[in-house]
Amino acid sequence: MSDKPANTVDFPELQTPLAALEGAVPPAPRWFTDAIAVKPQSATVEVDGALIHYLSWGSPAKPGLLLVHGNAAHAYWWSFIAPYLSRDYHVVALDLSGMGDSAWRPAGYSMEGFAAEVLAVAEHSGLMSIDEPPVIVGHSFGGFVTILAGALYGERLGGSILLDAPVNPPDRPHSSPLTARAHHHYPTIARALARFRLLPPQVCENLYLLDYVARLSLREVEGGYRWKFDPQIWRNFSIGDMEAQLRDTKCRIAFFRGEHSILMPPEIGNFMSSLLGRTAPVVEIPEAQHHVMLDQPLALVAALRALLADWRHSEVLRSPDEPV
Repeated sequence: MSDKPANTVDFPELQTPLAALEGAVPPAPRWFTDAIAVKPQSATVEVDGALIHYLSWGSPAKPGLLLVHGNAAHAYWWSFIAPYLSRDYHVVALDLSGMGDSAWRPAGYSMEGFAAEVLAVAEHSGLMSIDEPPVIVGHSFGGFVTILAGALYGERLGGSILLDAPVNPPDRPHSSPLTARAHHHYPTIARALARFRLLPPQVCENLYLLDYVARLSLREVEGGYRWKFDPQIWRNFSIGDMEAQLRDTKCRIAFFRGEHSILMPPEIGNFMSSLLGRTAPVVEIPEAQHHVMLDQPLALVAALRALLADWRHSEVLRSPDEPV
């Protein structure tokens, strides 16, 4: 008789690059270990009955930067990026409900609910408490949440940056969200890590980053481990009209894309910019695929620093008390 707990699965073959490591932590460069050694503050805020968890780095007196993760991800996807930005910004990264260390919503999820969580975290963390309004950066699905936040609350924001979050033209419809299904339990962390994979599928050369976010995607439970995200998020879920919401954005906006992203090729970036009269820049991160922060983290930091500095400089130039 098997002594494994119910709903536990075996995977005899290697499933992903992490499987070959058999649970060992891969070597990592100094910049990464230094970055994650900068421990963030952790806090929660209640939004419509659910506790929403977030992390913060840097001084609350500095301008705010709010980071929104992608589908089934979590705030720690930003934890090796945020310390590089906290020199000049108060950086906050949240877990959307049903993901990371935030509460699940048994009654269901909505885009409007996610956008409300973004605003609530911005307010609770103090990002809205200084004169300079915060900028939101959203990756992938988090970029769609950022679009809606810009349409609903853009007057209170300093800008939004969409990181490989494609708004497709009508002849290229969005793919459907993940189907809802129950989580498996894995008897060991090595077995769980062996099943971790990126969606859309891609090679990630930085195994230390893949391993890091994978470990923080797991929760230890009786008899083993399971993924933190709620598998029922996408039941009866609608992403809404992203094109209309993008047009309704009420703050500055910029688009970042991975050079080799299969979700956001150059023509999609051009289409999105055209929706806004080509006033929004499209920034390409070299040698990156869809998961830009895993592929080219330091290039992403440099691009964000440059754009944010340009936006702040343009505000200074426009702000003297002279008649327009």
